[in-house]
Amino acid sequence: MSGSFAESAARLAGLAARALGWTPATFWNATPAELLLSLAPPLPAETPPSRAEIAALIERDNHG
Repeated sequence: MSGSFAESAARLAGLAARALGWTPATFWNATPAELLLSLAPPLPAETPPSRAEIAALIERDNHG
């Protein structure tokens, strides 16, 4: 991004407002990591556990 920090921050605040529905206060209270995670593509969903895996977890939980 070219320009000053203030100009870049204003562009990012506008992007966050449009893309995420954030208010200016939400943007300014967010950490850079929160902004990055919010704008990043979603992580691929994991395959849900099978019935056998769930049964094994329940059995393990019942027996400590």
